[in-house]
Amino acid sequence: MERSLRFVLLGTFTLRFSTGLTGAMLGLYLADLPSHGGPEVDAVVVGVFAAIFYLTELVLSPFFGILSDRIGHHRVMLYGPIFGAIAVVLTGLTTSLPILGATRLLEGASTAASVPSILGFIALATAGNEILRGKASARFEGATLAGLGFGFIVAPKLFETIGPTAFFLNALVYGISFLIYWRGVKDPAGEVEAVASPHVGVNRYLALIRSSHVLLLAPTWIAVNASIGLWFSQSLFQFSQANPDFPEQRLMAGYDANQITIAAIAIAIVFGAGLLYWGNRFKSMRRTTIIAYGLVGGAILVAAGLVVNHSAGLPVVILIAAIVVAGAGLFVLAGATPAALGLLADISERFPADRGAIMGLYSVFLAIGQITGSLIGGFAADWRGIDGMLVATAGLLAIAFIPLSRLRAQEHEIDAGAPAGQPGSATA
Repeated sequence: MERSLRFVLLGTFTLRFSTGLTGAMLGLYLADLPSHGGPEVDAVVVGVFAAIFYLTELVLSPFFGILSDRIGHHRVMLYGPIFGAIAVVLTGLTTSLPILGATRLLEGASTAASVPSILGFIALATAGNEILRGKASARFEGATLAGLGFGFIVAPKLFETIGPTAFFLNALVYGISFLIYWRGVKDPAGEVEAVASPHVGVNRYLALIRSSHVLLLAPTWIAVNASIGLWFSQSLFQFSQANPDFPEQRLMAGYDANQITIAAIAIAIVFGAGLLYWGNRFKSMRRTTIIAYGLVGGAILVAAGLVVNHSAGLPVVILIAAIVVAGAGLFVLAGATPAALGLLADISERFPADRGAIMGLYSVFLAIGQITGSLIGGFAADWRGIDGMLVATAGLLAIAFIPLSRLRAQEHEIDAGAPAGQPGSATA
């Protein structure tokens, strides 16, 4: 990949690291907020805060995607780190729930500005190159999830060590992301022409959203994102405090920062390896096939997770076997997100001057999924703890399967809609 594309992916990692670090530390901060002078917080409030973040991303992503098409993807990338830095400074200065909710708005704006512009850049830089698109899609997802995961890994120990001061340190990381985008990224070939070209109107854009390809991709991707967002919003809050209401659940025993960090590292390694593996299968496998495998892997992960959660008193060999099976399911599940992103990039070939607007749908689907997952996760955790979260995950994955067969039947039509000289890649 050319230099600017590499810097875009590096900046994606650092930016998402900051986002993950803030979100994870906020969960820990809220769990211990009374000791810092704030009120008691329950799981529903945690879920609402996560939903505020994703609702902001949902509302603003189309706007920033359209803006990036009109003034350039590179310029709009610079807005995200600025919004994020302001948000984390405010977070470290307050224990007020309304103000903390406002910081979630700023964090959501940060992601809304960054993701459509980055994906529009990637779609333009990989136009007509199926192999490069597969690698870039997987690496974008890898950088995104590795950054978020690394933030989750670092957050417990960092917050344990320096407390809310860690939010100010995170502002410096946002500054690094700004420098990477500012100095390391150059406009991709064809962007000047794309900016100067006529752009899709509102009616045409809405018609695209209502097209069968998008409507079939949307529920699958939303459900997958909801199943992931459920865990991002609740896991640290649930794992870090023992819950006397569910003493039989092994995963709710109240783990310390070291234990959570080790588990997060293992999860990140397995998921990252899965992203790289499945991202390199774009040439030989259809996108919908990879998504279907991912959903099956998620179901296996849920079943093994239930065994782990109720393994107290079982032989150690059963616990180890369940952990291995869960890891295998996670590895396969990892392929679903880059495959869905690849499908959306293929759709964007129809609108070469409006890639940012089209790729902004990524954030729309992600935000709807994460909002849904965050809210479901809060109520599921209050209902049955980790068991409730696992059952909710299984239900979301089952929903994701429903439109997949019809999407698979229409997958070849995405190629037919690509303009001459810029072929899509959905028939791989």
